Amino acid sequence: MMEDNIRTLPRGRQVPIARRARAILIGLVFVFIAAPALGEKSGGVLKISFFDNPASMSLLEEATGAALRPMMGVFNNLVMFDQHVAQNSPDSIIPDLAMGWTWSEDGKELIFPLRQGVKWHDGKPFTAADVKCTWDLLMGTGNEKLRVNPRKTWYLNVDRVTTNGDYEVTFHLKRPQPALLSLLASGWSPIYPCHVPAREMRTHPVGTGPFKFVEFEPNEVVRTARNPDYWKPGRPYLEGIEWRIIKDIATRNLTFIAGKFDISSPYGTTIPLLEEVRSQVPQANCVLTATNVSRNLILNREKPPFDNGDLRRAVALSLDRKAFIDILQQGKGDIGATMLPPPEGLWGMPPEMLATLPGYDPDIAKNRAKAREIMGKLGYGPDNRLAVTVSSRNIPAYRDPAVILIDQLKEIYIDAVLEPVETVNWFPKIYRKDYTIAMNGTESGVDDPDQQFYENFVCGAVRNYTGYCNPEVDKLIDLQSAEADREKRKQLVWEIERRLAEDGARPIIFYPRGGTCMQPYVKGLTTMVNSIYNGYRMEDVWLDR
Repeated sequence: MMEDNIRTLPRGRQVPIARRARAILIGLVFVFIAAPALGEKSGGVLKISFFDNPASMSLLEEATGAALRPMMGVFNNLVMFDQHVAQNSPDSIIPDLAMGWTWSEDGKELIFPLRQGVKWHDGKPFTAADVKCTWDLLMGTGNEKLRVNPRKTWYLNVDRVTTNGDYEVTFHLKRPQPALLSLLASGWSPIYPCHVPAREMRTHPVGTGPFKFVEFEPNEVVRTARNPDYWKPGRPYLEGIEWRIIKDIATRNLTFIAGKFDISSPYGTTIPLLEEVRSQVPQANCVLTATNVSRNLILNREKPPFDNGDLRRAVALSLDRKAFIDILQQGKGDIGATMLPPPEGLWGMPPEMLATLPGYDPDIAKNRAKAREIMGKLGYGPDNRLAVTVSSRNIPAYRDPAVILIDQLKEIYIDAVLEPVETVNWFPKIYRKDYTIAMNGTESGVDDPDQQFYENFVCGAVRNYTGYCNPEVDKLIDLQSAEADREKRKQLVWEIERRLAEDGARPIIFYPRGGTCMQPYVKGLTTMVNSIYNGYRMEDVWLDR
């Protein structure tokens, strides 16, 4: 079914008929495979220990898994990544609210026939108008505006979205963009209802998904409950989900070992604690996977002292990436550039090419000697050290590497102090560039260059926290986006990665791996290996007890 979905059909008077017939067939097959399988049980509330408070429930406005994970099950997308395939890729995209899709012959129109009979949680019907309203919000062309729009640049190439009746939409593109389908499959691409104001979606979201939002108690819990009118027969199996907020990692671990939770905060179990769980709860299902959330530096280019390119380069040369991995990950993290490295990553550079990038030479002493030389030319040295503040989101995943960074910066005459910032304040702070140097986690919603480059590096992007802007790089980004041949696209992507490293756009330190532990009776949940944001629909999860 997957290969059939992505085949291009010629445009002409016969196409609409063929398209609709084909979409109906796809929809019938999808309904068939969505039917409950033998052995699955309905009932029970899934209890998950969770790492932090969401700033709001509005996925279109948020940028952290603290919002995404509890809320992904509240919504549906047009398409999504198959929830049972661990590596997200263009080949694992399946229909959701769309019954299928077709591309126009010139690659500039993407057409979705939509499901009929789907209802919003408040009982109103889902129609094509809701899809158009969602992209009017994202593109900033509608009457309503989002408070913050972190993924607006995902859709720079979308000229407009049009409807054909109540059950068909077309995305009209300025140029071909094969990867648009992957962006639409992300957990960050839910469909919003036209009839609910954007401000209300922040506190009481209304979706079409398998679970309804119930409540959020800060520092306590996010609750969702089964949607009895869900359009997939027999789904979901669970009566509800409780995401219990416990910020301390050790406490989360102990409560899981004690049997109080069914899942320990996904990707949030460190390697030492993972081993502790395995020793004390040997029947638990624990996996250690790549996360595709790199730890990296953001240096504020718009104010001193890091408006100086030489100083930024010295900082990049000071990094001992292997030390971060050895200390924090017991040697089990990954070194990469802008894209997640293979084998989990689809687009990352091969190791031999990576080693040629500035600052990636494994000879750390040589790199730091160059850095100290640069610092000396700038007037810094043992008797004239640079004092700075390193800002960090106040969770261990950010704070712990920030402490190591501070220690490494001492090697090049920089003395830094740590400024921990709570999550609700973190994103507003870095959006307004109220920092000097910060430990950042780049949340990759999709393992695809379009998402990574357009969200974080093109001139003027909301999440381009450093203000990096290189028109030549922007041209290359557009070129790779339009390239349909995957091998040719990789070559362009690697050239962009080289340029970003040479410019010190956002020095990537390492890619951590995170542990996820589930009690043995939790069934139907696949832990994704190249994005932590696309695997939480939860409609197929069930409890075998």
